[in-house]
Amino acid sequence: MQINIAPKYILDKTLERKKKDAYRPEYIDLKAMLKEILTLANRFVPSESGSILLDDPILNQNRQKAGVLHFVACFGKGSAALMETMLPVKIGIAGRTYTSGRVYISKSAREDKHFFPAMDQKTKFVTKSIVCAPIRIKGATIGVIELINRIDRVNYDQADLNLLKIFAEYTSTLIQNLLDARRFGELSIRDNLTGLYNDRYFYDRLTKDISKALKRKSDLSLLFLDLDRFKEVNDTHGHLAGSRVLVEVGALIFESIERFRTATAARYGGDEFVVMLPGLDAEAAGAAAERLRESIERFTFLKTRFHGGRAIKLKGQITCSIGVSTLKSCAAGQMRDVHEALIKKADSAMYRSKDSGKNMVTIAD
Repeated sequence: MQINIAPKYILDKTLERKKKDAYRPEYIDLKAMLKEILTLANRFVPSESGSILLDDPILNQNRQKAGVLHFVACFGKGSAALMETMLPVKIGIAGRTYTSGRVYISKSAREDKHFFPAMDQKTKFVTKSIVCAPIRIKGATIGVIELINRIDRVNYDQADLNLLKIFAEYTSTLIQNLLDARRFGELSIRDNLTGLYNDRYFYDRLTKDISKALKRKSDLSLLFLDLDRFKEVNDTHGHLAGSRVLVEVGALIFESIERFRTATAARYGGDEFVVMLPGLDAEAAGAAAERLRESIERFTFLKTRFHGGRAIKLKGQITCSIGVSTLKSCAAGQMRDVHEALIKKADSAMYRSKDSGKNMVTIAD
């Protein structure tokens, strides 16, 4: 039985459950686990096709999920076409199971009002019957496991459904174990306030990515970001409010650069942040920095109650100054000199933004 597994970046996405606004995790190899689950499920409930779908747990700046399910593992005719496919959580029998949190049997899928035929069109498969069960972690539904077209029988029955529920629980247990193991390992590389990487991990990653870029003769850009008027928040509203602003800035940084799969974002110290963008030249990095600057300028900070404080709703007061440097603008000397020059140029460009009136992006010469 050929089981197709989603690409690394999708598996990374579906495992980002340490914190609401945490940045991208270190990769955990889920392939063997997912293959084992579907293999066993198919052994006990023989089916022509089957899938495991997990949601996207990253919250946007409005504290809302993306509202999609990712096909992370599947088997059956045409199932390879489902890799990198997203299914809205309110569509299809899988979506119905996810949103309701209840098991579902469809003995005649084509006549089922919840059936979504677009997946069959994509795989050139004919769905006749479906059995689907939710996957939960600590009471919250995070995905579903489904089997399609029972072999040697016309329809699925209650016994099949009970078995699938067991595999759904098995899936949730294994995912929780992986998350616990990853969480333990991340304590040394994460900033415990924002969930972004810390400066120690950033320096290590910067050295490695510079080495890769030099070997490939490609560019690499660095953004150095400092918040404007942040001290006024601490002085006026207290340090708890200031800490909450930093958390929200971390979430905005993550959301702004999520499109770049190889990006690394870190809290550099205090209200300073750095973002590394491998493969981007000055123009592309400048555009990314401008999008980030605008998102911070437009955002309403502290618009909900936070621990120890009330909703303050700061808009327009918190802005940022950003400096951008590129690898190709630095002399290709010793590795230590290159990465220090990259940081120094971005830092100097950031201060030029400050001196020129704040809330702007400056690209280093």
